[in-house]
Amino acid sequence: MASSSLWQRFQRYFLRYDKLDFSIDISRMKFPDDFFEKMQPKIDKAFAAMRELEAGAIANPDEKRMVGHYWLRNPALAPNKQLRADIEETNKRIKSFAADVHAGKIAAKNGKRFEHILLIGIGGSALGPQFVADALGSPRDPMDIYFFDNTDPDGFDRVCGKMDKELGRTLVIVVSKSGGTKETRNGMLEAEAKFKAKGFQFGRHAVAVTGAGSDLDKYATKNGWLARFPMHDWIGGRTSVMSAVGLVPMALEGFNIDNFLSGAAAMDERTRVPDIAQNAAMLLALMWYYAGNGRGEKDMVILPYKDRLALFSKYLQQLVMESLGKEKDLDGNVVHQGIAVYGNKGSTDQHAYLQQLRDGVLNFFVTFIEVRKDRHGIAFEVEDGITSGDYLQGFLRGTRSALYESGRESITMSIPEVNAFNVGALIALYERAVGFYGSLVNINAYHQPGVEAGKKAATKLLQLQKQVRENLSAAAGKTSEEIARAIDGDPEDVFHVLRHLAGNDSHIRVAEGEQPGDETFSLRE
Repeated sequence: MASSSLWQRFQRYFLRYDKLDFSIDISRMKFPDDFFEKMQPKIDKAFAAMRELEAGAIANPDEKRMVGHYWLRNPALAPNKQLRADIEETNKRIKSFAADVHAGKIAAKNGKRFEHILLIGIGGSALGPQFVADALGSPRDPMDIYFFDNTDPDGFDRVCGKMDKELGRTLVIVVSKSGGTKETRNGMLEAEAKFKAKGFQFGRHAVAVTGAGSDLDKYATKNGWLARFPMHDWIGGRTSVMSAVGLVPMALEGFNIDNFLSGAAAMDERTRVPDIAQNAAMLLALMWYYAGNGRGEKDMVILPYKDRLALFSKYLQQLVMESLGKEKDLDGNVVHQGIAVYGNKGSTDQHAYLQQLRDGVLNFFVTFIEVRKDRHGIAFEVEDGITSGDYLQGFLRGTRSALYESGRESITMSIPEVNAFNVGALIALYERAVGFYGSLVNINAYHQPGVEAGKKAATKLLQLQKQVRENLSAAAGKTSEEIARAIDGDPEDVFHVLRHLAGNDSHIRVAEGEQPGDETFSLRE
């Protein structure tokens, strides 16, 4: 396409929100001119579904609950006075708690002021706070933050190794809606043991973010934790960063949570407009639909040209893939929907996988995220009249052009700088785009049955492990098949359990064999 034609297409499909200083450019996606017109029935349905969602319709049939993350940044939208009061009161309590911690009114038993945070959670209960902390953090923050976001013992030890001498000044935030999430529970128990080993009373360092009446809520109450904040049942983990899940650590780190919520509310306001050409979230959803033929046939590559947004692709992996990766549509048909998401940061992308993006298999589309503000402070020239930031901008535009020349399509969005307001706006934009896309492809974006299946399988395997251990003896070595027959188990599962046990327990002896089935396992005498 000639440069003059591209210029005309750019002007036609460039959307700017002047008051937000935000823009999105879809001109390098090669959809036909009649695409929006053909999609209009699906678009109308998506707008209607979003209005119902925001009004309080039951959106998660598995848990029979509403989905209300949009109310978090505008409580006036909540469907009743009680929900509005809950949101406003929670935010007020969060600000007050953070102020008291910073002032030393809430301190450890030894009287020392808290200077560090350990957040224990998994999935959305950790990813949102991690992304925000990395995006907004600075050496001037009143508190820094660490994470237990898995159930990896070595991971726990690595984090604790960094914090070992600072536990007395560390505030722990445990995040779990039900209180029964095993990874989070394990992290809490490990942290509690570390604090006790150092002579600290864990409850004087701990805060819970959980559902009212949950196991964690009861545990925190029983053990005299410093505070408890609600995780409402109408908030899903992947959309929880604007609830107490994200706001408690944000406030403690010294970030402006009002600006964060205001940015989201401002983007929400503009993306409620039922005008396709003026709705950035609908344009995003439509581009996803076009790129993958409504079936997720192409991956979404997220390339933010800013170090502060390096974790955005990881954050979007959960938001997009857990929301859209579904076996069945709303009519019960097997559709296997979803969009794979991955990313890197520019211009690291040029030294990582840009070679494949330009010349390899064409199974993706790119979203570039531009941040116009290079740095705060005096500009430094690396060449005459040229700064490092000029190079970053040049690489973004150059990469975009090089990809387009090779038939690779892209979306480009731009924000003025990375601050609480703009990060809130970006999150809100993608949350609504995900909701719109779910409607366009006729799936429920607000439940996750596949996740529960994995949890059940893991629980079954742990039960098997106990049976396997009980069938080991010192008298004679047994093969995995022999033990499997004795406990009516699967020999491959038993084999992997035995290997895991042997790798972590010096009392278990392994006699190697040519094949897995030949190996025998016994207890050392």
